[in-house]
Amino acid sequence: MEAMKIASCPPGATEKSKKVTMSTPHNVLPELQDDAPADGKRYSPKALFWLFTHMSMLGFGGVLPWAYRILVENKKILTPPEFQELFAFSQILPGPSICNLAVILGYRHAGTRGAAASLIGVIVPPSLIVILLGMLYGHYGANPVIGHALNGMAVVAAGLIVAMAVKMAMTLSVTWRNMVFAALMFGGVALMHWPLLLVLLVLAPLAIIAYQFKGKS
Repeated sequence: MEAMKIASCPPGATEKSKKVTMSTPHNVLPELQDDAPADGKRYSPKALFWLFTHMSMLGFGGVLPWAYRILVENKKILTPPEFQELFAFSQILPGPSICNLAVILGYRHAGTRGAAASLIGVIVPPSLIVILLGMLYGHYGANPVIGHALNGMAVVAAGLIVAMAVKMAMTLSVTWRNMVFAALMFGGVALMHWPLLLVLLVLAPLAIIAYQFKGKS
């Protein structure tokens, strides 16, 4: 086998390069290396299922803040710029952003099986808990203590979302283009209450043109 690998080396290759060729697994393709996770580790479908199950079980009030903490800060599966790119792409796709993010990340690590395992981990366990809590709320929802607890959870959820947004914003470069498009997006969606899809259809082409013009200049 070693002779076959050495024979596949270029004619002008040195003995050192031949040894490197022999020791390098031939099934590691450059495109997989370029697309490697930030922590250098690829997760199996089973590991992805438990990862997103754990994430979804923590995500009362929203999973995305916990997704940032686990994927970027704790596990270091993604870098902050990678999370921003995947999150932005997940936002413009139909369906919940966290489900889109789970499918994309799962497919990156383990193909179709990884995407399915990640999506099941995000949806199934919390759905079962929500059904159970809905049954309990039907019996005890009139209790004032339950109402106060839900109000408190809503405040905490809003705080988690704001904290995630601040962390993501701190990793972005502060340029006038970024500030202008962020302000326009915030104004259109949060203040004017325009549909998100409409705002994206207007701002996305303008942003692409603006950054292409920046690259040429």
